[in-house]
Parts: sequence; C-alpha cells; structure tokens
Amino acid sequence: MSRPKRCPVTGLKLGTLCCALWCCFATAALSESLRVAVISDLNGSYGSTEYRSSVSVAINRIIEINPDLVISTGDMVAGQRLPHLSEAELRAMWRAFYQTVTEPLHEAGIPLAVTPGNHDASAYPGFELERRVYSEEWQDRQPTSRLVEGSNYPFFYAFDLGPARFVSMDVTTVGELSATQMEWLRKVTQGGDAQIVFSHLPLWPFAIGRETEVIGDRDLERLFLDMGVDLHLSGHHHAFYPGNVDGLSVISQACLGSGPRRLIGSSLKSDLAITLLEISQEGIINVSAVKGPRFSDPVAVSGLPKSIRSSLRVIERLDISPSETVVWQNRFRATSE
Repeated sequence: MSRPKRCPVTGLKLGTLCCALWCCFATAALSESLRVAVISDLNGSYGSTEYRSSVSVAINRIIEINPDLVISTGDMVAGQRLPHLSEAELRAMWRAFYQTVTEPLHEAGIPLAVTPGNHDASAYPGFELERRVYSEEWQDRQPTSRLVEGSNYPFFYAFDLGPARFVSMDVTTVGELSATQMEWLRKVTQGGDAQIVFSHLPLWPFAIGRETEVIGDRDLERLFLDMGVDLHLSGHHHAFYPGNVDGLSVISQACLGSGPRRLIGSSLKSDLAITLLEISQEGIINVSAVKGPRFSDPVAVSGLPKSIRSSLRVIERLDISPSETVVWQNRFRATSE
C-alpha cells in the first residue's frame, strides 16, 4: 500500500492543496529541498544535428535556476525513421546533443539523468543499431555512481538522491512492460521518502493524436500504487499536464523541440515548458512549470483542461485533485542560496 504522508509541522495528513502549500512554506527553513528540472522531446527533424533555439534558451534558464538534477524523459535525438541512419550519422546526432545540452549542464555542475525515447533507442525490430549506439554513448555518462543493484543503465535503472529514489523505465514501444522489467520494478520501487518513476511513453493518454501511444497497463498502475510510487513523469505526447489518476500523480512533459501538441479536451497547442520539482526532506513533492519563450513565466494550470478524458482513463488536474504527496504550487526558487 502507498505510504501516508503527513505534515512535518502539524502531523496532519496531506490531503488538500492548502494544507500541503502551508506545510511547504512553514518548513522551508527547517530543511533544504531537492530541486529537479524535467525536460523532454528536444529533437528536430529526422537525422538533424541542429536544435531549435528554444532548447538552448531552456538549458541556459535551467543553469540559472541551478537545480540539483535534470531529468530527460526521452527523444533527445531524431532517429527511428526510414531509410535507416548510418552509425556515423547517429554518432553525429549525439555529439550535437552533448554540445547543446549535456556539456553546458556538466560545466555548471548539474547532473543529467536520461531515459530512452523511441527516437533515441527504439526497441522495435530494425532499430537495433540505434539502440546499441544509445547504450554505448551513455555508458560513461551516469548521473551518479549510486545506482541501485540490478540496474540496467542507461535503459532501466534506479538511483537515490537526497530524500528521493529515481527510477528510469525502458519504454520505447506501445504496450505492457516485459515481465523482467515488471519484476525489477517491484524490487526497486521500495526506497526513498519520495519515489519518482520516469519513462518516455506515458501510462495513459494526454494528447490528441497519440491516444493509443501509451503503456496502457492497469497492472503497472496498481504496482505503482502498491509500492508507494509518488509520481510518474513521461514524455512523447508533447503537451504539459500535471494530473492525478486514482491517487497516482502523473505529469506529461511539454516538448522543447518541434511539434507541440494539443491536450485532449483543448483547442490550443501546449506551450514549450520545463517542469520543476521541489522535494522536501520529508518526501513532499511540489510541482511547478515555466514556459517559453524565456522559460521564466509560470505555467498557469487554470488554463488547462480540468481533466483529461480518454477511452482508457480519466486524469484529473493536479491542483484540483492533489495526492497526499504531490501538489501543484507554481513556485520554484530561481537560484540556489
């Protein structure tokens, strides 16, 4: 069963947004929070070694914010099309990604944790070379040496940082996870006061035109809830939405590259955005986001659909239906102090 979270000041169960927000502000002086920025879908046209200016602007803004960790939920380069790219072309794309994203973050002392996207390391037949190159390119770029036992970096792996355990899933194809990965998840989703799982494909649909491009597995949802997972981060749908589905918090990331999409139930394309997490030492996760073009203006979730309704699942907006551990607060300190 999921672990109940209580306010470290009042001892009250965190079941409402107002209580959680009050707790966040009241405990700010008691302990230092872990700060995380989440980015996704940075790639451009097939085979491209160039990135839109929005990617560099976003990375520069992240460096100004100075989080403790950056997570990418996939699609960092532009593979998985026909005709197949050569190994030299694949390596050139990754060099461009390092120059634009990885190296600026590294120079600023900010680690980057990645998970494979379908355009990075597709597990569909015919893209074995792209998958091998992805593995080789990231082997020496681990975000931390503290990988949890049984990790298969850079595909599915887990590590601990501060009060949180972070778990990457290898999800580049539609449908249920393999039995091997499900069993591994049961073993590793048991550590940390906050448990954050991230993958490229989402569990349930967020965006118009990608309603079927999901994991779509209620057994995995139940596993998350049973093991006390607090938050699932995903990409691929190119639209920002912080939500809650039956007690599990889920966030779909906006893209930073090409192809922003419309949320189900919305007539407007999503803004480019960076998701920001602030995790207290007690494991409470506060969520906010900043949008392009400058990535300094907050995303107003009141303008997003109150719920995402598909044939598979209903996802309620996080500020309307916060979980006991994850709340929307639209607040993130700009720099470390």
